Amino acid sequence: MLYEFSQFLDINLFGYISVRAGFAFFIAFVLTLLIMPKYLAWAISKKANQPISKYVPAHEGKRHTPTMGGAVFLVSTIIAALLAVDLSNIYIWGGLITLVGFGLVGFQDDLGKVISGNNLEGLTARGKMGLLAVIAAIATGLLLYTGFPTEFYIPFFKTPLFDMGYFALPFWVLVFLATTNAVNLTDGLDGLATVPSVIALFSLGAIIYVTGHAIFSQYLLVPNIKGVGEVMILASALAGGLLGFLWYNCYPAEVFMGDTGSLAIGGFLAYLAILGKSEVLLILIGIIFVIETVSVILQVGSFKLREKRIFRMAPIHHHYELKGWAENKIIVRFWMISFIANILALISFKFR
Repeated sequence: MLYEFSQFLDINLFGYISVRAGFAFFIAFVLTLLIMPKYLAWAISKKANQPISKYVPAHEGKRHTPTMGGAVFLVSTIIAALLAVDLSNIYIWGGLITLVGFGLVGFQDDLGKVISGNNLEGLTARGKMGLLAVIAAIATGLLLYTGFPTEFYIPFFKTPLFDMGYFALPFWVLVFLATTNAVNLTDGLDGLATVPSVIALFSLGAIIYVTGHAIFSQYLLVPNIKGVGEVMILASALAGGLLGFLWYNCYPAEVFMGDTGSLAIGGFLAYLAILGKSEVLLILIGIIFVIETVSVILQVGSFKLREKRIFRMAPIHHHYELKGWAENKIIVRFWMISFIANILALISFKFR
């Protein structure tokens, strides 16, 4: 709306991506703050609480905490984005498909858990992966349809290693699935996934802004892809919605995002990384998500091969809980690691 308004009245101010990104951020932030109390009142009355695993007794006190709060910041994000973006931009629609599609899969999974009162209920792992893969294929297929470049880049190199061609589609779907599940695994402590997600959104938002900017991309020796910079507004809106959510999700949490939020965040981070040709750099940008996922892989692999556990419990944040670390200490230290890793990622972006 702001973009169309600026075009109609010839107001240059709202033509700038950075200005509209700022507006989207604050609109999503304020909307989340305003909507969340109403959602909490409804969720408490309906007993839409987070089922707690019997293997994490320290979380027993969280049993009556409402879940599916991710729906609130997703709605706020979409409203803010629709008010600020250029709706004729095809990359915006890919982002919206990702947020809405992954969010709906997560919502269905959360709903099954809440109704059954069992954290292991909801969608089956195969069913959830299948639905997410279909949505990822639609979003990435849209990119291929528009002629989006399929070259594969890695950090420190200004030229692509090779052109993936149509093999880009399965690779991008894999990036989607890996990222969304990594964020989902991380969402186990109050605010643990929220802040690293906000930090990653700012980093990837900056990268795609540069990628879509003719002058900045030439200066930093990165590929220039016309139109992708507009998606920075959507990233900014989601960051604003997440900060509003953090007001209620910080320790001790009044609400959890559930799979509704974590799957949508992971899918959108993957989408941003693909647009910014930063699929490999995403490993550093989302380092906390990577560490959590690797800890699960190592734990499962070790138990199957040696019948021994590496960690007291996986994902690794539970390991530190069982070691006696205070929950807020784990959370803040993981935030610090995420912040440092993203600074390093942005620095590496300059060396090509």
